[in-house]
Amino acid sequence: MKEQIENLIALSPDEFPRHRIAALDTFTKLRNELNAGRIRAAEPDPDTPTGWRVNTWVKNGILLGFRLGDVKPVNAATPWSFFDKSTLPVRFFRSTEMVRIVPGGTTIRDGAYVAPGVIVMPPAYINIAAYIGKGTLVDSHALVGSCAQIGERVHISAAAQIGGVLEPAGAMPVIVEDDVLIGGNCGVYEGCVIKKRAVLGSGVILTGSTPIYDMVNGTIIKRPSDNEPLVVPEGAVIVAGTRSVGNKSDFAKEHGLSLYAPIIIKYRDDKTDAKTALEGALR
Repeated sequence: MKEQIENLIALSPDEFPRHRIAALDTFTKLRNELNAGRIRAAEPDPDTPTGWRVNTWVKNGILLGFRLGDVKPVNAATPWSFFDKSTLPVRFFRSTEMVRIVPGGTTIRDGAYVAPGVIVMPPAYINIAAYIGKGTLVDSHALVGSCAQIGERVHISAAAQIGGVLEPAGAMPVIVEDDVLIGGNCGVYEGCVIKKRAVLGSGVILTGSTPIYDMVNGTIIKRPSDNEPLVVPEGAVIVAGTRSVGNKSDFAKEHGLSLYAPIIIKYRDDKTDAKTALEGALR
């Protein structure tokens, strides 16, 4: 499949129409494999600095699906009407898959893996090639973007946004490892990697260029380069804080200006675990 997708992506616009049927068949097979979790847009790799490897060919396959699709009506309850690419349908679930999708406006695109024991509260959106591990809770108004990889027993709280990535195809998607708590109204974007058991307090925003101030160790965590992701350490507890910019200019000093800054205030311990254990009652 990898070879087929790479060959199809390389076709010129003049050549592509002759291979359309084969391309549709390949993309359908890719969606099925993504649904089953047998193929992933990124996967664990202990030999890399982040512990993850991007499967660029998978993301190219998804881009191939967009290229193949025509915009057509999507079946919906009257009076609403929706139009989307014909190659990107909504995913159909069976009770045997043991996924709990609470009624109320949630959409999960075909090609997203959702493991047994996952709970999705309404309304939420899970995009193609996302991977949701066992026992994870996706709360109301949460977004899991394209190719985002979410581990097991993760809590993505209400209105949290986990960014997606398709282009550039080689870029790291957002990675959230096992037992992470993402607080309400958080935003994680641009390929950040959240290591195991980390906690993001409500309102924390992380992008590739966001420095994290580790108050425990007295260091500033940044991504090593523009081509590498920002990595949140294992067990870090981060809250939304501020840092003064009064030394930048007289104007900033005069007005007492400060900028947003995510701060590691501690590393997770038994007390932190006790505070986050209440979510188990929802299951």
